Formats: sequence, C-alpha cells, structure tokens
Amino acid sequence: MIPYGKQTIDEEDINAVVETLKSDYLTTGPKVKEFEKELAQKLNFKFVVVVSSGTAALHLASICLLNQGDKVITTPNSFLSTSNSILYQKAKPVFVDISENGLIDLDLVEQKLQKENIQALYLVSFSGHPIDDKKVKYLKEKYGVKVLYDNAHFIGKDKEVCDIATYSFHPVKHITTFEGGAIATNSEKIYKKLLMLRNHGMYKDNSMYPWEYKMVELGYNYRLTDVACAMGLSQLKKLDYFQNRRHEIVKYYHKNLPKFITPLYDYNENSSYHLFVVRYSFKDFEQKAKFFNEMRKKGIALQYHYIPINSQPFYQKKGYKFSKKEFPKMNKYYLEAFSLPIYPSLIQKEQNYVIESLVEVLNSI
Repeated sequence: MIPYGKQTIDEEDINAVVETLKSDYLTTGPKVKEFEKELAQKLNFKFVVVVSSGTAALHLASICLLNQGDKVITTPNSFLSTSNSILYQKAKPVFVDISENGLIDLDLVEQKLQKENIQALYLVSFSGHPIDDKKVKYLKEKYGVKVLYDNAHFIGKDKEVCDIATYSFHPVKHITTFEGGAIATNSEKIYKKLLMLRNHGMYKDNSMYPWEYKMVELGYNYRLTDVACAMGLSQLKKLDYFQNRRHEIVKYYHKNLPKFITPLYDYNENSSYHLFVVRYSFKDFEQKAKFFNEMRKKGIALQYHYIPINSQPFYQKKGYKFSKKEFPKMNKYYLEAFSLPIYPSLIQKEQNYVIESLVEVLNSI
C-alpha cells in the first residue's frame, strides 16, 4: 500500500534512540533541552518548549493566550485540534471561509474583525503553505488581536508576527518524535508559563528543603521524553534533505499530472509541502467515495484534508453553522479536494503508478 504520508527512519535515528535508552535519562533529561535549543535556532524563535503532541501544544498555547468567553477567528479547514483548543479554554471559535489555496481568507477575516469584538486569530499554514505575514501583521496592529500560527503542516523560519506558533511531530509530519509537538514564542513570560504548564503547573524550589516543589498553576503532564527528543534531534539533521525531497516530488507531480487534476496552488518554493493537495470536479460525494475505494484496490491510500470542522456533529450540536451560502469555497473544496502521496522515500516509479492509476480510475467512474 502506498500511503499519503509516512515517516522516514534510518539507522542514525535508531542508534540515537538506542543510545538514549542505554543512558541514565529516559525523560526530563538533557536531550529535551538540547532538542529545544536546536529547534529554536531552526525556527528562528527565542524560546521553544517541546510537548507530548501537537494537540498538547495548542492546548497550552491557548491557556497562555485566551480567556473564557474570548472570540477567536479560525478556519474550518484544519484538524479538530485547532478549534478544540479554543473550546478547552471556554472561548468561542469564529469560523471564516477559505481562499482558493486552502488557507483562511484574510480579507474575510478583516470583514469579521470590523463587525465583531475578536480577541485572537488562530491561523493554519494548511498543507505547508506559508501564511501572509504582512497581511497578518497589519491585522494584528490595526485590530489589537493576539495571533497563533498553527504550523502543524509548516516548518521553517517565521517572522516575528505571531505571539505563539505550534508544531506537530506526528509520524507523517516533516520530522517525527513518534508523537510530539512544540510551542515557539519570543515572549519570555509565555515561555516560563509554558514550562510550568507542561509539568503539572509546578516548579522546583529548594530554598528551604532539598525536596520541595510548588504548584502555582493547574498544569498537565505534557512532557516529551528524552527518547523522543533523541529521535527529534536525529531527524532535525535531515530536515533540509526531507524538504528537498518533498519539493522534488511536488515538481514531478506538477509536470506529469493530467490537466483535469489541478494542484491546489501553483508551485511555491516557500511551502513546506506536508501535503500535496489536488482538485477534481467530482459530480457528488458518492463518486468521490467510489474513486477513493477504487484507488485503494490498486494499493494507493489517498486521504482528504479536512472535513469542515464546523460541520462535525459536536459543533453542530453546539450551534455552529456550516452552509453552502456562508462557506461556499470550503463547501466546493470539500467535494473536489484530495491529498496525493508525498513523503521523502516515495520513489519515482511509485509516483508514476499513482499518476497512471489516477487517470485510469477517474476515466472509468
């Protein structure tokens, strides 16, 4: 089976993990700080805190940024964690339709900011496409909103626009720590709070007794192990290679896909290309489902990213609306889009088979 994405693990990664398994520290040891330091340099942020998942990163970031009752503009085109993290803080997601490139429409965001009292923007670098920093900076300064970049799909150097950026190291992402994530910020105040929140809301205080610790926040056990950080450090060394391979794969798709299959956006050298999303004019969801099933029979596991968050039963029950009228581009995207296989170890022979199978199946259904 050719999946839409998967991890790339080599002997160097395995050896790094084994070496840490043989060390004195499996968790809360030196590899954690080392990984955080390397990430901060790579991502161009002053501070990074690694955590147990990308969802944990969003959760802790939301504690730092949001208050109960805050309204937060976000996109329907993301995984559930993005808006769920807003709800964790008893704040309210405000969904805005997407642009043709799959990202939230920042012009519609400004229209919403003009009409409602909004406290924050949660913006997703969908598929790896970078967010328009200049436009976001303008919105932040004009309307006084806090900004979070959900960079689960993007890894690279951010400008100093967002208050917090979050990352995911799930196996299908650019680098993996098995599960894992990170929170990046330039605020020392936020950084110190994140360190406590990650570790039960406590800090060590040996001023009176050598065993003493103090809990000052309601925190969580969101720590990432030394074993996972050892994997992350090893993977990080190969990030440039991984990115180059993704771009090579994307260029080949652009060159060889038939004209009736349209890439989500023109080739972008600044995209991280976690996903390679294309569009096709399916008649209805039944035809799209048949296409997915026929491709699976050929050994190709396509995927779709994402079911509109505000169409989910939980969100519908809570009164959120998803309609063709209010979200025309997201609705059209939902019917047309799907993700093709992309990962560093995908070879050209497999890519050719995917392309040939696409043409054969789409011409037969």
